[in-house]
Amino acid sequence: MVDLHDTRNSRHSLMLQMATDSITNANPATLATTPHTEGTSLAHGAPVTYRLYKRRFIGLLGLFLLNIVAALPNPWYGPIANNVSADFGFTLNRVNWLGNVINFVFLPTSIFVPFFCKRYGIRISCYIATFFLLVSGWIRYAGTVRSLDSDGSYALQMVGQLLAGVAQPFFQIIGPLYSETWFDTKSRTTATMLIAIANPIGGAISQVLAPTGGTPRSSILILAIICSAVVPCTFLVGNTPPTPPTYSAAQPSPPLMSLVRALIGREPRGRPTYMSVRERFDFAIMMTNFGILAGTVNAFGVLTGEDLVPYGYSDTIAGLMGATLLIAGIVAACVTSPLFDRVFTGRLAVVSKILSPALGALWLSLIWAVKENNTGGLFAIMALIGICAITLLPVALELGVEVTRNADGSSALLWCIANLISIASVLIQGALRGGPDAHPPFNMHRGLIFQGILVCCTVFTVFGLKGKHARREMDERAMQEAAGLQGVGGDSVEGLKQEVKEGESAVQVQAV
Repeated sequence: MVDLHDTRNSRHSLMLQMATDSITNANPATLATTPHTEGTSLAHGAPVTYRLYKRRFIGLLGLFLLNIVAALPNPWYGPIANNVSADFGFTLNRVNWLGNVINFVFLPTSIFVPFFCKRYGIRISCYIATFFLLVSGWIRYAGTVRSLDSDGSYALQMVGQLLAGVAQPFFQIIGPLYSETWFDTKSRTTATMLIAIANPIGGAISQVLAPTGGTPRSSILILAIICSAVVPCTFLVGNTPPTPPTYSAAQPSPPLMSLVRALIGREPRGRPTYMSVRERFDFAIMMTNFGILAGTVNAFGVLTGEDLVPYGYSDTIAGLMGATLLIAGIVAACVTSPLFDRVFTGRLAVVSKILSPALGALWLSLIWAVKENNTGGLFAIMALIGICAITLLPVALELGVEVTRNADGSSALLWCIANLISIASVLIQGALRGGPDAHPPFNMHRGLIFQGILVCCTVFTVFGLKGKHARREMDERAMQEAAGLQGVGGDSVEGLKQEVKEGESAVQVQAV
């Protein structure tokens, strides 16, 4: 007969041996770093960890270059507006529309960019935008053929600008989403800054290159060649990393409609995208200030030549003044963004309250500064405006994501408002242009008054901003929990091994 006691002991020994082999052969580091979904515990899976990949910098470089080139067409006609008008027979208002139409197309396109990103991913969205950018360059150049009449030339150049307007919002809106997807809390603001300032860098390059291209026809050819040369950069941009860098990057990107519902108070309270009344109020302040400030910079880029040339400044000097605004701001943003990431974390709202009123005063000062023989004063004001405005650009974009927890949705709405304000500002200032009998003829003094008062009346609303860093707090809390779970995971593996050894000793005693 079979001894049941021996049978039980044999079975127990076998189970303990299997458990011992399983735990001994397992790699505690692997157990502690296996990704899991939200809410997973040690009973169901190992604790989550987050990882950074070096390839994120390659994609960042690709987006940086693509953003620069996508920004060129908008202000390209600004410094050479008077020469374009004389060469092609366009009125100045028609030349303004060659820049303004990009802002106009930006509005509907920006609404669809989050849907494209959610359905097709970052990489495919970049492919689509790059295609439109490439085609726009050569259609625009086709409009410079001398056999065309004025209307035919204008139509082709307008189509080229329309296609460029489709491409630009993709690269601008993708910026905060890419930084959230590939970078951690210590480098997100810097990554967003680099992608965001690529747009004003493109504007600065445009202000410098456009007047130095010789004739307007040669200048437009240079733009087409640059649009072609940047195409390979789109292959540098990755979609998503194998392991996310933060908790928020591990979550699916919320749709734009969830942000719209949250802003009107219709998002259910239990969802991560729910926004309190305070957060909705904050985002409304941000949309107003970002829209006015960014829109004013864009409008000034379009109207640079028309603002300055009537007072005796050449196209080249006008372009250099616009470039000074952008270059000074780019340098300032490069210095300050790493500080916001690592030193002044959680202080983005305070920065906005300091820089926004300063911008109001600077834009207002142009009413008196734009006059004959004031080159030095204008260069100084342009540099100060750039330092304040471009530094605020990534701050506002990151703060928008912090408040809404929706990277591409918040970016889309902020840029949409900015371009809407830019369109309105260009049209209103064009209507306020002085006539041929004005002193000097066709000056934009009344437009500068409108611009200064608009900015000053808006920026003081920023003092109502609280700007809680909800996303950062959520990420830091998740990382602390993950670090704690990893420690528990390692201790539990050692504890299980000890229990198995004690079980083996008990079986041996029973056998004896």
